[in-house]
Formats: sequence, C-alpha cells, structure tokens
Amino acid sequence: MAHADVESHAVVRAEPIAGVYNKYWYNYLADVLEADKELKSDLRRATDEEDKRDAWEEYEHELVDADKDYVEEMRDRNYVVGRVTVGN
Repeated sequence: MAHADVESHAVVRAEPIAGVYNKYWYNYLADVLEADKELKSDLRRATDEEDKRDAWEEYEHELVDADKDYVEEMRDRNYVVGRVTVGN
C-alpha cells in the first residue's frame, strides 16, 4: 500500500466482507492506515537494508493481524468470509 515498488504478500481488502460497512470495517481501515504510517516512518529511519527488511516484515505482520481481527469480528456476527481457491 505504501510503496508499489516493493512486492507485498499481504492483501489489503478493497471492500468490506459481505458489503457491510460497519465499525469493524472502519477499524480495519484505520489499522491499515496506521500500519502504512508506521512503515513510512520506519523506512525513513532505516540506516541499512536489514532495517528496511525489518520494516517491511513488521508492515506485513500488521496487515495480516488487522485482517485476522476483522475477519474474526465478522465471523462472530455470522457474516460469511468468502475465499476462492484455484488449484490444489
């Protein structure tokens, strides 16, 4: 999200689960924006490649955590979280 030139494995949701815009969706977006802000700050302070790698790893971790929290909240409210799998 913060830097398109770096490959990220975490995916930021473009739309809420089941099309439901609720406080959990907005909390998720706030978490993503906070992770983005922290990444930019960490990259500015990075003094070497290891610092940059650490910043990106932390960013990925924060995005995954935000998504897990959001999905859990929505599941607790009986919203189905769809997933499409291609192949094995």
